[in-house]
Amino acid sequence: MSKKTLNEANLAALGAERLAALLIEVSTGSAETKRRLRLELSHNLGAEELAHDVRKRLASIRRSTSYVGWRKRKALVKDLTTQADMITNKIAPEAPEQAFDLLWQFIELAPSVYDRVDDSRGEVGDVFRAAIARFADIAPRASINPVDLAERVWDAVRDSKYGEFDGSVTLLATALGHRGLEQFKELVNSYAQSVTETPQDHAALQFLRDLRSSGGDFAAEQKARLVRAILQEIATVQNDTDGFIAQYSEAEMKRPAIAAQVAELLMSHARSEEALDVLTRAQPKRDARWHSVYIKCLFALDRVSEAQDHRWACFCETLDSQILRDYLKLIPDFEDIEAEDQAKVHAMTFDDVTASMRFFLSWSDLRSTAQLIENRIHELDGNQSEVLIQAAEALRSRYPLAAVLLWRAMIDSILWEGQSTRYAQAADFIMDCAAEDAEIYDYGRFASHDAHLEGLRNQFKHKASFWTKFT
Repeated sequence: MSKKTLNEANLAALGAERLAALLIEVSTGSAETKRRLRLELSHNLGAEELAHDVRKRLASIRRSTSYVGWRKRKALVKDLTTQADMITNKIAPEAPEQAFDLLWQFIELAPSVYDRVDDSRGEVGDVFRAAIARFADIAPRASINPVDLAERVWDAVRDSKYGEFDGSVTLLATALGHRGLEQFKELVNSYAQSVTETPQDHAALQFLRDLRSSGGDFAAEQKARLVRAILQEIATVQNDTDGFIAQYSEAEMKRPAIAAQVAELLMSHARSEEALDVLTRAQPKRDARWHSVYIKCLFALDRVSEAQDHRWACFCETLDSQILRDYLKLIPDFEDIEAEDQAKVHAMTFDDVTASMRFFLSWSDLRSTAQLIENRIHELDGNQSEVLIQAAEALRSRYPLAAVLLWRAMIDSILWEGQSTRYAQAADFIMDCAAEDAEIYDYGRFASHDAHLEGLRNQFKHKASFWTKFT
């Protein structure tokens, strides 16, 4: 390797004095570089000195109110990352108690930072999420009273503006221990039983909040959601399945998504009979997750025949190709071929022709896809361009007529509805039809390419802006 390559070994060969001079030169005019060098110098003096400097920088960031535009966002992200790294990687190994307090202060910065920066790319949020995850390894090494920690965490979670302390109960579970978690539950239950104070907001704001709520008091609903989320997080940490489930009302347990979640939890603890009871009391309709969990539950109870029957029923209702694959795997040889043929017959006459086409494409059955299109082309919605273009491209080499019919369906929709922004695309589709014309020896009951094009010219002759693109 060249001795001019920028790496640690080559730079170290320059010697300490020369490197120091270069760093002074490079840092001139760069506040960011100077700040980093000062932090390294502080760390060289010990964790206490570095903690002092980090605390000062956090206070400075907290006081700042200026908006951070996109040009300065990268520098802010780098600054925040540097402070977090100093806390978690340099202070924590030597002074875990100080590191814990500094990390807490760092997370508390989140609301003030979010308020003055556009974080649509999530870069700032990523820094805070990565930082809070370090509580899991720093907190157990810090000497923290579990009761005091429970009160501190509860206050933070309850007042969390942007959810910056979400998940902290799980991350701090080891440091909280049984005593701290029980204290936490007492605090949450006490809060749940307290009188909810409704904030006096502007009438318009209150009206919008009432619209978002389910007809009740918005503040009370918000409070109930917080209490449930925290108690369920504590129950998860304590492996308390019944405590987790108890947070749902009887009405909520009838919702398919919640029933599926609870059933999976029960099955993970070998309580499949109870899981099935929860599932059967819900109202699944077309909830895919509910059906998936229901099938798993039947298999867990060794009710294979019922599980297979339910799979077939789900397929017949949805044409989900994965469900059919799972169904066929458990059918004996030769019988599976008959079942597959039966599934294709059902798909060929399914009410939703687009769903049928998606199924045959996912099944890699181009012959049936082409047959479906030729039989039911007038039922297809030409505005479903994504799936129609995908199907046309898949079919054009082996079944050009079916591909042409799909392009025609999209052309007709574009011209009928006057979608001028798609005129260029429609012109491309006509060129695709012309390219495949030589490969089609018999159009059958459909118009030839020339006849179809002539029909378009007559029917849409007034669409001059389209025909200029085509010519």
